[in-house]
Amino acid sequence: MPEITLIEAIRQAMDEELARDERVFITGEDVGPRGGVFRATQGLYDKYGPKRIIDSPLAELSIVAVGIGAALNGMRPICEIQFADFIHPAFNQIVNEAARFYYRSNGQFPVPMVIRAPYGGGVGGGLYHSQSVEAFFAHVPGLKVVIPSNPYDAKGLLKAAVRDNNPVMFFETKKGYRLIKGEVPEGDYTVPIGPAKVTREGTDLSVFAYGMMHYYCIQAAELLAQEGISVEVVDLRTLAPLDKATILNSVKKTNKALIVYEDNLTGGFGAEIAAIIAGEAFEYLDAPVMRLAGPDIPAVPFSHPMQEFFMPNPQKIADAMRKLAAY
Repeated sequence: MPEITLIEAIRQAMDEELARDERVFITGEDVGPRGGVFRATQGLYDKYGPKRIIDSPLAELSIVAVGIGAALNGMRPICEIQFADFIHPAFNQIVNEAARFYYRSNGQFPVPMVIRAPYGGGVGGGLYHSQSVEAFFAHVPGLKVVIPSNPYDAKGLLKAAVRDNNPVMFFETKKGYRLIKGEVPEGDYTVPIGPAKVTREGTDLSVFAYGMMHYYCIQAAELLAQEGISVEVVDLRTLAPLDKATILNSVKKTNKALIVYEDNLTGGFGAEIAAIIAGEAFEYLDAPVMRLAGPDIPAVPFSHPMQEFFMPNPQKIADAMRKLAAY
């Protein structure tokens, strides 16, 4: 299988879904001739034309509103928000409309749309280009929240999201766009939305992560293996719906749990995982449930030294793993 980057896998998924289903279209800021700010849609405008690759105004509310209206009328839109930080003007449309339409219509009106957005820090983007917003949306029933950590899953999960009859928030680690590479088969396949995946077997402790933090956790686990510490790594992949069974089975196996995410510590999605483990696997624990996350400051700073202070990285994760293993 060819090895490609995360961003190439996302582009492949959209290309194949556009070719497969004429109801699919893409809209967002600069997605047309420019190919998007990260070039996720590069080449698609020339291939599919302006009626299916639609440049939007600089108004996120309108991007999502157009997507909702199109989805309610039988289309399958992919709405690109240029940075996850810019999604907040569309918050009401997503949370009060897209997420609730199927329920409020007693199942008469599904909303089959995907909202893509690059999230997270590590690229020197500063306060308005580095935020992690997944916890806001994972809180809302009616939304699916997907965060892939590798090209294979990114392609398969995005294709599954396009075909899903529910609104799917699809967050992509911008730092990993060209850094993370992996083998991706040519041709059609999907990865089901929901199941987590044990990406590294271990016996001494379990670590749970998604997106860029999963990539770092694998590196940290390999470092600790040289020290004789066996770390099991679980890629959550989907936050809503959340695969509780895989989480609990891993904790019951290793008896220790570390949760890693780059959002602010307080109220981040990792707190929900910690609560599930404490509530449903307490008797299996040999140590406190630990979290490693960003500090409770407004956002990732622009200054590179301060950015490094904010962001979890393989060394910080390895240190947390050692601390937990020592219990």
